[in-house]
Amino acid sequence: MESWETLLGRFSQVRVLVVGDLILDQYIWGEVNRISPEAPIPIVEVIRENFTLGGAANVAHNVCALGAQAEVCGIVGEDGYGRQLLDTLQEKRIQVHGVVPDPQRTTTLKTRIVAHKQQVVRVDREDARAADAALLDRIERRVRERLPHVDAVILEDYGKGVIQDDLLEKIVPLARASGRIVTVDPKKDHFDFYRGVSIITPNLLEAETATGIRISDARSLHQAGERLLGLLECEAVLITMGDRGMCLFQRGEDPLEIPALAREVYDVSGAGDTVIAVLTTALVAGATMRQAATLSNVAGGLVVEKLGTATVSRDELKRRLREEPL
Repeated sequence: MESWETLLGRFSQVRVLVVGDLILDQYIWGEVNRISPEAPIPIVEVIRENFTLGGAANVAHNVCALGAQAEVCGIVGEDGYGRQLLDTLQEKRIQVHGVVPDPQRTTTLKTRIVAHKQQVVRVDREDARAADAALLDRIERRVRERLPHVDAVILEDYGKGVIQDDLLEKIVPLARASGRIVTVDPKKDHFDFYRGVSIITPNLLEAETATGIRISDARSLHQAGERLLGLLECEAVLITMGDRGMCLFQRGEDPLEIPALAREVYDVSGAGDTVIAVLTTALVAGATMRQAATLSNVAGGLVVEKLGTATVSRDELKRRLREEPL
């Protein structure tokens, strides 16, 4: 525990730049007591609603919850939801130097209606078109400006138009040449974009899509992990597997299978955001790849025990590590 305490204590010295798709999450909470006479659907009587950070913004929020510092680079629309997203980021002390406004784009909003701890429906309002060359140039300039002030870059790809090959082929070599760790939470259709990053964290479906390997057992899992290492020329691959835990692949080392630690799963929304945030922060703070993967697994287990898009704090990690020593 002492070594974990020391590692967690260094988190306050870490600064991370999160580049990717900024999302605003809206939660409408209510109760269902009857079925609509108009159609066989539940009527939700609204009790309250709130807004939280999603996508790349949630990753940055997770970094800050760990006691580290975060800033974001991405696109918002010049609309009310864009202002709400920026205000919420600043309330969480997340720097927004890298945010580029686009009057032609709608801010991505995901509205979840929840009744009796169950999600009834999700409504998405978004513009997922690929950002044009002028927008990408502005994002690239913001990344170049901020790189000297950060220790790592997280690429958070939700497929909403920011993470593109033209952008990554410029900023990934730049970040790596300056000694920055570059980690990716991927989108299954974009694996061609990620070559040369430090570490990538696909889930099972994403790993299957990228490799063409149907993962059904340990053998096929290991084949997929090794193939990803070769395809992306990266240092490590961490495949997340839900209630089966994770598996870490590194060059020249045996795969490390890490069992899941969640006591009870309420909501998997944003779990990948927490994993990539903890993994990256721990690596910058001096953890080995195996230590960072293990700690991110603990955090992933904690966050799925919460309802809604959530974060895990440094204190929560300390308590769980005391309760279940690794």
